[in-house]
Amino acid sequence: MRILVVGGSGLIGAHVVDVLRERGHATTTVARTAQPGVDHLLDVGSASIEQLRPLLAGHDGVVYATRTDEQRPLPKPIYPQFRRDNVEPVVRLFTAARLEGLTRGVVMGSYYTYFDRRHPQWRLAERHTYVRCRVEQAREGRAAAGPDLPVAVLELPFVFGRSGDRLPNWAGPLDRWARSRTPLVAPTGGSAAASARSVAATTVDALEQASGADIPVADENLTWHDMLGRIAEAVGRPRRVGRLPTGAAKAALRLGGAAQGLGGKESGINPTHLADLLLAELFVEPTTGRSLDSALRETFPA
Repeated sequence: MRILVVGGSGLIGAHVVDVLRERGHATTTVARTAQPGVDHLLDVGSASIEQLRPLLAGHDGVVYATRTDEQRPLPKPIYPQFRRDNVEPVVRLFTAARLEGLTRGVVMGSYYTYFDRRHPQWRLAERHTYVRCRVEQAREGRAAAGPDLPVAVLELPFVFGRSGDRLPNWAGPLDRWARSRTPLVAPTGGSAAASARSVAATTVDALEQASGADIPVADENLTWHDMLGRIAEAVGRPRRVGRLPTGAAKAALRLGGAAQGLGGKESGINPTHLADLLLAELFVEPTTGRSLDSALRETFPA
C-alpha cells in the first residue's frame, strides 16, 4: 500500500509512518511545519478539496493524525471554531480521497466518543463541544468518504511515548509536578492509556484490513493514583500519592468553569461537567495487554 499520513511529523503520525515502513508499505507525509521527514507542507485545516486531490493521487489510503487542544479556552461561542478545526477538514480530506479513488482511511479520534456510545446518560456530546465535534467528525467524514472508502476511527485515550522532541501535549505539567517536592495527590477515578507505538500498530492493522469500524485503543487501565505513581517512579522521584477529596476536586473544577464563564470564554471540555469525567473510571475493555513501561519512560525520562 501507499499511504498519505496527515500530521506525519506529530507524535502519533511519526509512529504510524515507522510501522507502515516496517511492514513494507510506502508513505507520504504532510504537515504544517517543516520537519525532518516531512514530504509536503500544507495546512490541511484550511486546504481546499482542489489542493488536497494532488497530494492524495496515487495513494491507497490516508491517515488523519492531527489534533486540537480541547482544553484551551476560547471566546464564546466555541462551536463554530471547533467545527472548523475538527470536522470540516476531515470532510474535505475524505471528499478529496473519494474523488481520487482511495480505498481506506483512518482518523485519530477520542475515547470520549466510545463513552458517549456506552453511556448515553452522561450526555457527553450535549455537555462538551469537543465531544460533539468528534461525533460529527466521524459521522460526516464517513459520509463524505462514501461506501467504497471505509474509514476506521481510532478512539484514543491518554497516549504515552515520544518521537524526537514530540511529546504528549499534557506531559509537561505532570513532568514538572513529579520532579518537584510538592506532594502528589489524586482523586478517585482513572483512565485508559496506550503507547503511541501501540496506536500506530492498530492504525496499520485497520489500513491493511480496510476497516471502517470504531476502534477503542487501550493498553492498560490506570487509576489516577497508579498513573501519577508510575510517572514519579519513571522520573526517579518515587513517593506516595495521597488522596484528593472528591469535594475539593469538584469545587476546583466548577470554580474554573465559573471563572471561564465570567471571562466570556469556554473550552471544548466544559469544566463545569469535567468533574463527572475526572472522577469516573474511564476504562476501555478489552485492553491489548501491552505494557506501558517503556512508553512511560520515554515520556518521563529519569
